[in-house]
Amino acid sequence: MNQPRFYCREPLAPAAHIELPEPVARHAVRVLRLAPGTEITLFDGRGGEYPAQLSRIEKDRAYAVLGDWRETECESPLAVTLVQAVQAGDKMDFTIQKAVELGVGGVVPVDSRRSVVRLAGERAAKRVAHWQGVAASACEQCGRNQVPPVTQIEKLEHWLARPAAAGTLRLMLSPTATQTLADLAPANRIELLIGAEGGLDPQEMLAAEQAGFQAVRLGPRVLRTETAGLAALAALQVLWGDFREG
Repeated sequence: MNQPRFYCREPLAPAAHIELPEPVARHAVRVLRLAPGTEITLFDGRGGEYPAQLSRIEKDRAYAVLGDWRETECESPLAVTLVQAVQAGDKMDFTIQKAVELGVGGVVPVDSRRSVVRLAGERAAKRVAHWQGVAASACEQCGRNQVPPVTQIEKLEHWLARPAAAGTLRLMLSPTATQTLADLAPANRIELLIGAEGGLDPQEMLAAEQAGFQAVRLGPRVLRTETAGLAALAALQVLWGDFREG
């Protein structure tokens, strides 16, 4: 069994004696049933990690002693931002979880014309906070020490109005596109735009093209929204990322 790993939002420091955050302590005590003396790993999302040992447990509260900081990373050299139209149900949770495992550098949820779910105000803020927690949990599971940010939801057309950073390759999937990923020159910074159920509206695709997005296809089949982005991420990691290693 792999050593338990936990994300702590507050900054950590070598040799510190800390009380674990409530959600972490609850998971460690109630779910994993860890005992005092158990060796664990803690990270604060700022890079690197800390070996630690549970020193005391009191009901749902847990305390740990940290060791020395370790410069351990498994980040991909390929910086991919997933611009994902908001999906219905638990599809968004699934997409974010798996995208983090696949090495995504950040997630931008956007409200597109074909999005089934409409989120705004406090409800939107709560969903984004939840998705950020999904990303952190995925990092705990897959060994990443840097938690990819999930930005606030905004309308796709507003996001497209902002220019991309220099050197960014902008891609969107389309089953009718003539070029594939293999036709493109390698890049190390990518923005990947994925539509919701029903794909992107034609006017949104036109706006994306005007913003510098290139349409590419992934084979002859039409992929669901929860499949498309993940398949593209995996393919990009094979072509230009860390799936090539070994």
